[in-house]
Amino acid sequence: MSRSQPQPKMKPPPRPLFTCGLFRHCTDSVLSPTGATAPPPSDAAPNPSPPPQPLPLATASQPPPPDTAPSSSSSSSSSASHSFTQWRFPLSHHHHPPDPPAPIPDAFRAAELHFASGARLPALRVLERAISPDPSSPGGDCACPAIVMAGVVESLRDPETARAAAKVLLALVLGEGNRRVAVELGAVGAAVEAVGAGGATAERALAALELMCGAAEGAEVVRWHALAGTALARAAEGMGERGRECAIGVMAAAWGGAAAGEAPLEVGRAVVVALQKECGARGRRKGTQLLKALKESGRLDIDGQC
Repeated sequence: MSRSQPQPKMKPPPRPLFTCGLFRHCTDSVLSPTGATAPPPSDAAPNPSPPPQPLPLATASQPPPPDTAPSSSSSSSSSASHSFTQWRFPLSHHHHPPDPPAPIPDAFRAAELHFASGARLPALRVLERAISPDPSSPGGDCACPAIVMAGVVESLRDPETARAAAKVLLALVLGEGNRRVAVELGAVGAAVEAVGAGGATAERALAALELMCGAAEGAEVVRWHALAGTALARAAEGMGERGRECAIGVMAAAWGGAAAGEAPLEVGRAVVVALQKECGARGRRKGTQLLKALKESGRLDIDGQC
């Protein structure tokens, strides 16, 4: 009977494919391909060492659920992200206001140092910041030093600094106390030249020129300046309403009244053209008075009706 029914031969268990203890433990229990059962646990060779625990990497590769994430890890990640954001993109978007302008006496001293070293534009910027916010205060409160006014006048003759210088000069001569020193240091002639050059500087130069012509010395400089008649006539005919009124005011101060007989002929023609355009009440009043004086003195050869 034992010959007719031979016992099936037991095959040795397959060799483990992996040397890892974890996978060895799994493959040791795999059944033979023949379907025979494995030896009972009591007959199996004892395992010299317990199977190693699963490596931390196997479980760490799966991220923990959100509700089980430790708070310390979350806070550290948030802190790192916050630090990078703060370094790369500023958190505060508020623009800091510019530094307040220096007091006018301090600005004069700083501008004097800049002018002495030849740095005209920095000097003008210091003066502009100190004077422009309140241009009505410098004249009565603080007289401009002669050396600073001389630097402004020189800057007005320089095409690179003329625009800033015209703005500063206008702010300075709004105060009556600074007009005489400006006239004495050649500001009237520099302003006439700036008007003749045209551009963005001409209108402010005209406004400063009209203020300086409020003094008799300023009007006299305009009267005898070789370029004044032509420059003012072009301004009266070609500028906007504000510049036109200033040009008429300068011509009225220089050639109005008894000085009308000395006016160039282009002055009368320019006033007539200017009054036919848009002109404010002040410009129209001064222009009408100037035309009347020119006609009486024989310096107006056309009908000056407005």
